[in-house]
Amino acid sequence: MAEIDITTVKQRFGIIGNSDAMNRALSVALRVAPTDLSVLVTGESGVGKEFFPQIIHAYSARKHAKYVAVNCGAIPEGTIDSELFGHEKGSFTGATEARKGYFEEADGGTIFLDEVGELPLSTQVRLLRVLQSGEFMRVGSARVQKTNVRVVAATNNDLLRSIESGRFREDLYYRLNTVPITVPALRERPEDIPLLFRKFAADVAVQYKMPAVQLDDNARAMLQSHYWRGNVRQLKNVAEQISALEKSRVITADVLASYLAPAHSAAPTMASAGVGGEDFSTERELLYKILFDMRSDINDLKRMLSDLMHGAHLQHHTQHTASHHDVIGLLPSSSVVAPEADYAVSEEVEDVPHKELTKADMQREQIVRALKNNNGRRRDAARELFMSERTLYRRIKELGINDEDF
Repeated sequence: MAEIDITTVKQRFGIIGNSDAMNRALSVALRVAPTDLSVLVTGESGVGKEFFPQIIHAYSARKHAKYVAVNCGAIPEGTIDSELFGHEKGSFTGATEARKGYFEEADGGTIFLDEVGELPLSTQVRLLRVLQSGEFMRVGSARVQKTNVRVVAATNNDLLRSIESGRFREDLYYRLNTVPITVPALRERPEDIPLLFRKFAADVAVQYKMPAVQLDDNARAMLQSHYWRGNVRQLKNVAEQISALEKSRVITADVLASYLAPAHSAAPTMASAGVGGEDFSTERELLYKILFDMRSDINDLKRMLSDLMHGAHLQHHTQHTASHHDVIGLLPSSSVVAPEADYAVSEEVEDVPHKELTKADMQREQIVRALKNNNGRRRDAARELFMSERTLYRRIKELGINDEDF
């Protein structure tokens, strides 16, 4: 088979960047594509892992057969076996008819198992059997069936740590990891960041018929030095926000800084250094978000108190005997900002005693907040919290969060 030009692949799949790390990952994907070896794609959330199984399928002998992508983290544990391997009529409540699973549907093609680290142990056993012999059984059936699929899996979890904690099977890990592909984090390819920003800004400009925003030199340097915890996905969000909200089409470092939340520029969590368990990163991210949300709430409280005192001052000059309710009635509307000097009187708010929250309380508060922000949509809430949907389900259950809470 003739060697495929990486530039051609980038153009076909819309991949932006020329970093050596990304080129190496693409090169491995192209070399392994003609084989039937299992591939494990690893990398942080938001780096674009989903492109690699598509590339592998498109340049394989299976390219004319089905390509099936499955988000293992988004399927409830009670139905994951049925979704992957199918079920027979009457095998469980609600199984009114027999149904094929994804492995049966993808026979002859490629199946992509995203967030494979979220699979329950019982399902891992079934998956191992498929990888070893191509055999599986539908839920509720005793008949062994065969399938011929190419498996590409992806995860942002440290599977070796999951193996140590007993949450992932070691034999399955080595079956999946026949050929590893590591997709670099955005901070590891700084030369690509301005190119990506320009592409995202140009897309917004075309879509909404407006001039594209541009970065000055200082803003470009800031963009490249930012940590980018959310990787390409976060960069895309920033580019879209700036394009939509800023009147000036030339973005300075001061303007850019207001869109780069400090919570996302923090250094890597200590989970990667061997401290804590696999969920430590998620908890740390939650705590970062909680702290900055609390800071925002305190600032809002300061403004409310300042507005109240400012309103009371105005009332004092117009009505000496005003009641408490009259003072409240004179508060400025949300569109009116009190003079900056008035805010100084609210600094004492920080000294007001408050109930100390436990880590579980803070996690519960943050999850409830995310669910409210997304109208109860758990998939969107999980994305906001930088965790898988399965992890969010588990946390909701552990923290006793009910629908009435949000």
